Amino acid sequence: MRKTKSVRTVSALMLSMSVAAIMADIGRASAEINADKGFRWRDGAEVYSKVCSYCHEGQVGPRLFGRELPPEYIRAIVRNGNRAMPPFRSSEIDDESLAKLAEYIQRN
Repeated sequence: MRKTKSVRTVSALMLSMSVAAIMADIGRASAEINADKGFRWRDGAEVYSKVCSYCHEGQVGPRLFGRELPPEYIRAIVRNGNRAMPPFRSSEIDDESLAKLAEYIQRN
């Protein structure tokens, strides 16, 4: 029983790490492609739907809406990462868009 539970835990951890690595690669590739075009995120809702919702609307990351998270906290987690969430560089989500994202999450 104990061995089976630890195997499941290790498997879940490995899956979370794989998903985080894939999402980070997608974000980096998107940023590189978009940097050449002078890309700018439209608003916080767009950043959330295109980047955050994959995990936070799925079962990987926690729900963000309705928690009244402070914008400073959101910005710190996005820039530094936390657990299965990879950090996002300013080349992936610029500071202005990150501020809009933090405001969007706090309001909803």
